[in-house]
Formats: sequence, structure tokens, C-alpha cells
Amino acid sequence: MRRTTRYPVEGANSLWHVYKTVPFWKVVKNFVVIQLARYTPFLSMKNWLYRTFLHMKVGKHTSFALMVMPDVMFPEKISVGKNTVIGYNTTILAHEYLINEYRLGEVVIGDEVLIGANSTILPGLTIGNGSIVSAGTLVHKDVPEGAFVGGNPMKIIYTKEEMLNREQQTSL
Repeated sequence: MRRTTRYPVEGANSLWHVYKTVPFWKVVKNFVVIQLARYTPFLSMKNWLYRTFLHMKVGKHTSFALMVMPDVMFPEKISVGKNTVIGYNTTILAHEYLINEYRLGEVVIGDEVLIGANSTILPGLTIGNGSIVSAGTLVHKDVPEGAFVGGNPMKIIYTKEEMLNREQQTSL
């Protein structure tokens, strides 16, 4: 189960309550910074923008590819470890606005993780160190350390232990 905090709303759906949940000018600033970062080819500049203006935790040598879309409303809830690659056009969400409630959750992406292009990461998840997320994956649950996952819905293709066993059998 994803780790999110639920906030019920009454009347109109939760998106109608959006500026009661997050300040308008924060969203405007975040949107401008994210759009600038999405198109810049300079990895160190992207990381600086994310750390400085969005208050994201971004590890050393982490690479955000072109068009990556961090959460525009709650980017400070996103943490990415060192030497990680976030693939082209990936979306990282820390919020969900539903009919009768909205949900917020931390997203923790470990060290040396590879996230393939066009993936979507939902709020309240942890992606373990050394994991690989295949392109186009909807990450809707935690990813164990060292696992290779893919698909929609996401499935574990193999775990770290299975990979080590395969490598040992191959070397024999």
C-alpha cells in the first residue's frame, strides 16, 4: 500500500479546492522553474534549480533527462538519491486529487536507480537503491532494492537475488 495522507473535501471535487491546499503563487513559481528545467540540456543547472527553488532533495551526479515533470504542487516531497537517472518525459507525482479527497505522499528514489522514459511514479512510494524501472512503467507500489520492474500495472520482472543467481549460473 502506498504511504499517503488523505484529506477529505466536501462539495465539489478536490481539484476545485486546489488553492486551499497549495498557494497559487507557489504553483506559478514551481511551474516556471519546472518548465525551464524540462528544456535545459545542462544537468547541473537542472539539479540546482530543483534544489534551490523547488526544495527537492537531489543527490550528486543525478541526471534528469529532457522533459521530466516533477510534481508542480508539492516538489519538496520528492527525494532522489545520488547517481540516479530519471528518463525522458517521466512524471513524478507527490499528490493525487480525487473526487472526495486529495492525497499527499513522499516519493523516495534511491541511489543508482534507472527510471526508463515515459514512466509515471505515483505518490507515497519508495524505489530502492540499484533498481531499474523499465520505460513506460506505472510505478504504483514500492520497488525493492536492486529489482527490475516494468509494465502497466507494474510487475517485478526479477529481484536482486534472482539476478545474482543468474550471474552465478552464467559464470559457472
